Amino acid sequence: MKRTITLLAVLLVAFSITFIGCKKEQKDDGYVFASDATWPPLEFVDNGELTGFEVELIPLIAEKVGVTMTVKNIPWDTIFAGLANGAYDGVASGVTVTEERKNSMDFSTTILKAGQIVIVRTSDSDTIKGMQDLEGKKIGVQIGTTGDFALEDYPVVKRAYDDIGLAIEDLLNGNVDAAVCDSLIASDFVLANENYKSKLTVAGEPFTQEDIAIAVKKGNTELLSLINKGLELAIADGSFNALKAKWNLL
Repeated sequence: MKRTITLLAVLLVAFSITFIGCKKEQKDDGYVFASDATWPPLEFVDNGELTGFEVELIPLIAEKVGVTMTVKNIPWDTIFAGLANGAYDGVASGVTVTEERKNSMDFSTTILKAGQIVIVRTSDSDTIKGMQDLEGKKIGVQIGTTGDFALEDYPVVKRAYDDIGLAIEDLLNGNVDAAVCDSLIASDFVLANENYKSKLTVAGEPFTQEDIAIAVKKGNTELLSLINKGLELAIADGSFNALKAKWNLL
């Protein structure tokens, strides 16, 4: 009897493992991409909803290649650690392609061109016309971004913030002399935001040139191929450029 019960228990365990295994194989949530929603027009929260160019680009790519892709809001300071440990499959968050990042992640074909640019108060625009006029001055930047790293090459006083919006607010309040961020983001703050456009000015031209792409975990060639194919198809049928136009990125 004991042997029969033991055998039955073994069979039940085996059945459970098989059932759970089958259930796991059938479950398919698709690919998940992280995005730090503090960078309009690329990614931001509007009325509680995640939106923006890259937030809409990911499902567009998914549609072209017939898979499911979703975007979740992840803080920038943990975004690449999460990619490395498998918390999600990719990062679509205005990621600049750098040689250092290529060591730990792979990149799609370029989706946008950008550069770091200076934002100043309009009242200071006659005296500050670019990085050359900011020696010794306080500059706000989002921590861990390309702008943060770029300022290391200049004799300025850097103040790092959790998101660029906080740096912009400190600029308006007179706590910093300028802010530095991607030209794509700067144009949104200065030209599109009703609260800022009369008070802020872009000073000069971008002082860096960068390729923006979608990042995936190093070696994930399957997902990278899907992204690049989806981009290729979206560019060919005009939907990619239509999306750029929607978000004033032409």
